[in-house]
Amino acid sequence: MSNSYEPLKLRGERVWRTYTGGREIGRLHGGEGAEDDHFPEEWMFSTTRALNVGREDIEEGICCLDEDREISLKQLILSNPEEMLGKDHVDRWGASTGVLIKMIDSEERLTIQVHPDNVTAGRLFNSRFGKTECWYILGARSDGREPACIYLGFKEGITREEWVRCFERQDYDKMLSLLNRIQVKPGETYLVKGGVPHAIGSGCMIIEVQEPTDYTIRVEKVTPSGFRIDDRMCHQGLGFETMFDCFSYCGMSEEEVREQFCIRAEDVEWSQGIKRSIIGYKDTPCFRIERMEADGTCSFKGDGVYGCLYVLSGKGILKSSTHEYTVGRNDQFFIPAASGEYTITSIGNEPVSLLMMRGPE
Repeated sequence: MSNSYEPLKLRGERVWRTYTGGREIGRLHGGEGAEDDHFPEEWMFSTTRALNVGREDIEEGICCLDEDREISLKQLILSNPEEMLGKDHVDRWGASTGVLIKMIDSEERLTIQVHPDNVTAGRLFNSRFGKTECWYILGARSDGREPACIYLGFKEGITREEWVRCFERQDYDKMLSLLNRIQVKPGETYLVKGGVPHAIGSGCMIIEVQEPTDYTIRVEKVTPSGFRIDDRMCHQGLGFETMFDCFSYCGMSEEEVREQFCIRAEDVEWSQGIKRSIIGYKDTPCFRIERMEADGTCSFKGDGVYGCLYVLSGKGILKSSTHEYTVGRNDQFFIPAASGEYTITSIGNEPVSLLMMRGPE
């Protein structure tokens, strides 16, 4: 087992969902013959259990050490919360990371859905966390069913009564027409606040960073590929009347959606290379993402705040006081708050491109 206070290499967990996809995630792991199925997501750095009706006896979504599948990140955090997460974090949030990170690879459009904001989650689910999230667009399939797009927010003038009528008729085309359709491209980031209806289009590959819950309200009872969704998976135990309390009926134009929810990356001063803030605490108090290009040897340490380090591209060596890892695309490291210094050295002509993701402010 690794020293808990040095970078911990983790293995992502494939998770069952109602929609299909995951082919490109399988290819990331070297499966050239990978195909789409009902495991279109890989949960990363996760201490959150997935909620799937009919699969309650399966604990899925909890990430474990890459070198020892018997030891989960959740176990390590519960054993040493302050060293793993940081004292200030534990004082405010307890032994929860306060964040859930996923890779999503959609072969079909996801069903139209919404997640509660913090206030609504507290009232309806007795949870201190809602499910505000953001989407960092990694890429799109060349053989996708449509150009890469997302559906985000009600158009102007939509009322709860009209939305309920569409649901009762299960008029999918009408429901989709009431949302703003936004074409997306790699490198863009969209903030999806709790209460805002949305759907990820087919062929999108994204990294989603969100609050650590799995409360998903669905208004389509059948997925685009024909999978029938259990009623409880739609209303999450709230019932079909109460679930509409989770929606914010504040409409906006496509231009307003882009202005409010498409987050512009900003350069950050960093003496060791190139760093950009993808989304920061000024955008949301729920999480933060930075992208770094490590060329040559770069030094890091825990600094009292935990981090989730994901390798986007390039090859290199990650070296701590006791371990040395060869790193490459899709490698994942949890950086404990009490971690000592470690270095990442790029190999070859290409820098190592990294995402550093952190929990709530």
